[in-house]
Amino acid sequence: MSLSALTAVTPIDGRYYNTTKDLSAYFSEFALIKYRVLVEVEYFIALCESGIPQLAHFDGSLNENLRNIYRNFSLDDAQWVKDKEKTTNHDVKAVEYFLKNEFEKLGLHDSLEFIHFGLTSQDINNTAIPYSWKEAIGHIYLPSIEELLNELKALANEWTAIPMLAKTHGQPASPTRLGKEIYVFIERIEKQLKLLKQVPFSAKFGGATGNFNAHHVAYPNNDWVAFGNQFVNETLGLSRSQTTTQIEHYDNFAASCDAFKRINNILIDLCRDVWTYISMDYFKQKITAGQIGSSAMPHKVNPIDFENAEGNLGLANALFEHLAAKLPISRLQRDLTDSTVLRNIGVPFAHTLIAIKSTLRGLRKLILNESALAKDLENNWAVVAEAIQTILRREGYPKPYEALKELTRTNTHVTQDTIATFVDGLHVSEEIKNEIKAISPSNYTGVSFDV
Repeated sequence: MSLSALTAVTPIDGRYYNTTKDLSAYFSEFALIKYRVLVEVEYFIALCESGIPQLAHFDGSLNENLRNIYRNFSLDDAQWVKDKEKTTNHDVKAVEYFLKNEFEKLGLHDSLEFIHFGLTSQDINNTAIPYSWKEAIGHIYLPSIEELLNELKALANEWTAIPMLAKTHGQPASPTRLGKEIYVFIERIEKQLKLLKQVPFSAKFGGATGNFNAHHVAYPNNDWVAFGNQFVNETLGLSRSQTTTQIEHYDNFAASCDAFKRINNILIDLCRDVWTYISMDYFKQKITAGQIGSSAMPHKVNPIDFENAEGNLGLANALFEHLAAKLPISRLQRDLTDSTVLRNIGVPFAHTLIAIKSTLRGLRKLILNESALAKDLENNWAVVAEAIQTILRREGYPKPYEALKELTRTNTHVTQDTIATFVDGLHVSEEIKNEIKAISPSNYTGVSFDV
């Protein structure tokens, strides 16, 4: 069978293809080859500018033609590389041969051996992959999570004054405001996003075992560490790890995975809370014509978007956890396990993207059911006991906690009248009684938060 949305093994490339297709530009085999070509071309240009005599004749006039090799990199070009790989049995060497072929088209016959000069394959992989990771985060992830944050902020602002019964341990507790509860998630996500953005996009670039051996033996008077720093940090916009083995040690990539995982955990928490509010009838959901909630029960409108998001976030986190745990560990100078798992970094990214889109879709379906929130508050007058006993404490009333405990636990259902009767029997001034009677579950919501 040919590959299609129906025959794809993974739902990323099948059921969810329309959601994840933009990630092909960063995590597909085509993308990996293209980013390798980019690094190789930029490295050659940097060598030309380094002052080594064999490339001194390059004046920069061909730089844009060289960059067009990766700017115009096509599927046919990628196929050329894959076909060559069948002979070389080495993916990066196949890229080198592709570039030699392209350089010959530009008449650069005498400079072919300076392609990939002094490098090992991981100098290319450990720059190309963090480069693609950085681009995917900047172009895909951050705009998506910002869109979700903006939606949450709009809802928090819309619901800022809506009183809501809080639940601690699943039991009625001091009332809160719906907008504030939404803003809890906004603050948590923003704090973790800040940490994610602080993680450097680390890259390894230093020859076969990290010491610039080949560079140094060929040109011992050149400062190759300074060259490597300039190339990785300035040209590629990454952060060069200074002391490495053959490979990047991946500690910062692991930190990035952990940051994604923490944000995803917050989203799982959000999805579960909203799912629960829907089950409590605090929210209704907009119905799209023609859609079916249950194959057996026509009345149902299931909270499937939040369930879908939770499932995808769990998958993403399982993979992020493996990447973070595995990649920093490698035998001696290097084994090949890093290369094997790095080819899958787009998978948890894709499941995360699917989840963000599902969460957004679910949030945009929500219809606030204010009557259900108001009814829940009205049915739980016992929650103002905290307010009453606190005022009585302020006034020096003897054992106010115990008095309210007796009231709320001996009455099977505490109502406004129950509270009023209790207050009338207190030995306090009429002013204090009126102050207490003015408290209700819907106005006992604490300080206002600027959302």
